[in-house]
Parts: sequence; structure tokens; C-alpha cells
Amino acid sequence: MSTPMQGNDSDASMRRPDDAPARPTLVEVFRFWLKLGFISFGGPAGQIAMMHQELVERRRWISEQRFLHALNYCMLLPGPEAQQLATYIGWLLHRTWGGLIAGGLFILPSLLLLVALSWIYIAFGDLAVVSGVLYGIKPAVTAIVVFAAWRIGSRTLKNGYLMAIAAAAFIAIFVFGLPFPAIVIAAAVLGFLGGRLRPAAFAPGGGHAAAGKSYGRAVIDDDTPTPAHALFTWARLSRVLVVGGLLWGASLGVLLLQFGWEGTLTQMGWFFTKAALLTFGGAYAVLPYVYQGAVVHFEWLTATQMIDGLALGETTPGPLIIVVAFVGFIGGWTHQIFGPDALFLSGAVAAVVVTWFTFLPSFVFILGGGPLVESTHGNLNFTAPLTGITASVVGVILNLALFFAWHVLWPTASAAAPFSGTFEWAALAIGVAAFIALFRYKADVMRVLAGCGLAGLGWTFLQPMLAAG
Repeated sequence: MSTPMQGNDSDASMRRPDDAPARPTLVEVFRFWLKLGFISFGGPAGQIAMMHQELVERRRWISEQRFLHALNYCMLLPGPEAQQLATYIGWLLHRTWGGLIAGGLFILPSLLLLVALSWIYIAFGDLAVVSGVLYGIKPAVTAIVVFAAWRIGSRTLKNGYLMAIAAAAFIAIFVFGLPFPAIVIAAAVLGFLGGRLRPAAFAPGGGHAAAGKSYGRAVIDDDTPTPAHALFTWARLSRVLVVGGLLWGASLGVLLLQFGWEGTLTQMGWFFTKAALLTFGGAYAVLPYVYQGAVVHFEWLTATQMIDGLALGETTPGPLIIVVAFVGFIGGWTHQIFGPDALFLSGAVAAVVVTWFTFLPSFVFILGGGPLVESTHGNLNFTAPLTGITASVVGVILNLALFFAWHVLWPTASAAAPFSGTFEWAALAIGVAAFIALFRYKADVMRVLAGCGLAGLGWTFLQPMLAAG
């Protein structure tokens, strides 16, 4: 089957299976990652599948086994695994510049689109058309979060020990309101102890699809020696850590000098640096931490705006964690960083700052830590704590789903009166329909969002007529 990215390239089936294609140039990979950045919808699963189809099956830049091996590295790291996988493959092919091009272009298009959508949202969000579409999309997002909890749980909670960690995490955040970092640390400790006491229960539960199918020789094939730049050395790791640390320190230092420690941009840089180090288990896992900080503590945006931002993030290409750009934009706009006459500039700069501090660690992890992760892959002392963290993520995501559902179904309720106001039966019906479409019919997320958006728009215009009748 052809794909939107085939362009004028010759069909892969016309190549001899024993003849590897030519190594792509930097110009070729730049064009590829730029195209992918604009069409990489479908979340990490869809993005990884798209990369597999393009890079393994058609272009044969990397073999099946090497692709899955790289994916397993990225799954062990905090951060968006699809973007890290792109960075890794780019780095493997063309050293540091290849990694920067691949990882950067995976983010840039979605950042630009989300800045534009954020501006439309905050400038024209009161329009009936915009509010109607969001009315339908918000319960769909809630259904997506519930489905994410089920999907991760079914893959992760393979025994009673891991189920207990998930349940404890849910109770910790839902009942006691414990901060997300404390839950992550506790889960890591439990995972480490579990790996010592019950190693079979905390061993990795199997990887992704089994390797073995051959699409012909690849540029980076199964038997291709590891490139010199991908071999682990302490000197190389030190250089990457120093450069990454200098970039981070200089960026935060400029903000500190310009705005002070309590400045909005400075606090955003520091907060999202911490958030970037806690994204084990994907974007849904770190969203509760972002909510606690951005909504409750700093008040950069409201709970309703947070849900709306996730809805917009679901409709853009790129990693879902790019939703933090929406948080930054709204926070910069509402806090008028550059004054009331430069609201768009305030929002756009804040979105860029948040994105920079969120994704900078991912590049450091791949460019410096990729070879180190390879050397520790399969070491239970290393993987068991991550297994514990991933189990806790299920409980945290379930709490997030309940939080979203509460705000969607009782939009005027408050903590003092949690079930006050009108119950939104239409939103419940849209959310249930979205979950059935995802769970039962494996519907595409974008189609579910589009359908729910149209349903919300229709209900918004139909409701006054029903009330008048």
C-alpha cells in the first residue's frame, strides 16, 4: 500500500532483496522528518507504526531488529518514546546532526500548529462554533484517557504485585493528594525491592512485535557493526552531559537575570524541566503533575482550559506531551509577560520556553545515554524500578480520567460542592460513544475526535431550539 510520503521514490518492491539502498543524505532525511512532523497523527503507537512502515519496510534505512532494539531503549527512558525513537534513528544514521534534525522536526510543526490553535482558542473561544466543537471534544478526550489507562494497564499489570502498586498510586493521589514525584519515587523503590525479592514478577513482560521478518538489506542492518559514534565511552557521555547542562543552565540563567526567580517564564522553565524527567509511561502519566503545578499551584490556566488544551493537543501531529505548549501559551497570555499590548508575543514566547525545557532532556538522553542504556538493557536492577513506575502510572491516569470526567459532567461544580449544577447528559452520551468506538471498534483517534466535535457542535445549536419548544 502506498503512503502519503512516497513522493517520487522508486517502489521498495523493485529493489533486489540482497542489495541495500544507498545511505540517505542529510537533505533526504531533512525532507523525510519534516514531512513526518506534519502528518504524525495517532499518538505514539501510530507514529511508531508510521516510522516502521517508512524506515523499515519501504526505505530500508534500518532493519526490523535494529528498529525494535532502538524502540526498547526509548521505552526505558522518560520522555516521548516516538520522538526519542526518531532522534535515535537520526543519530544512528548521521551522528549528532542527524539526531537533532530528526528530533527537532518531529516537534516543530506541532509546536507551530498548537501556538496557532491556542491563539484561536483564547481569542475566539467564546464563539458558538468554537465552544460547540470543544463541548463534544472534551468528553471524547476523557474517553481517550480512560482507554489509555485500560491499554497501559492490560499491558503492564500482569500480576498482583503490580496491581497493588497501581491501586496504591491511585489512592495516594485521589484520596491523599500526594504529589506525583513522590508517587514516582515510591513506585521506583517498590519496583527495585520487587526485582530483588520477586524477580519473575518484575521482569520485563515481553517486548513489542517479534522481529524476524526481512524486507531486504537495510542501510543499518542486523549485522551492521555499531557505528563508532554509538559506542559507549565515558568521555562522549561527559561531553554530551556538559553541553546539555550548559544549554539548560544558560537558558534558565537568561530567564533568571531578565525576569527574576519568581518570573513566570523562569518558573515555567524550572517546572517543565522537572516534568520532563517524570514522563515515564507517556504523556498521560505526567499530565497529573502538570495539572497540579500549572492549574493548582501557579494558576497559569484553569482546569477547564487544561482539558481544552488536551483536546487541542489530540488534534495536532507530534507527541501528545506537546500540549505543554498550550499550557505555556495560556499562562504567558493571561500573565501578560510583555504587557497587555503584546499578548500574542507573551503566549508564543512562553510556549517556546516550555517546549524547550520539556524536550531538551530527551535529546540529552538519546545523544549521551543511548549507548549506556544499551549496555544496561535486560539488567533487572535497571528495569525493575521502571516496571514499578509504569504500574503506578496506571493508577495516576485513572485519577486523571476521573478528574476530567468530573469537570466535563458537572462543569459548574466546585471542590466545596462537587456535584452541584446541571449534569451534562449529552456530554456523557458523547463520551460513552467515544469509548465504545475506541474500545470495541478500534476507531482512529482523529476520527473519534472529529465525530465528537461535530456532535458537540450539533448539540450546541440544537439545545436552544429544544428549550424553546
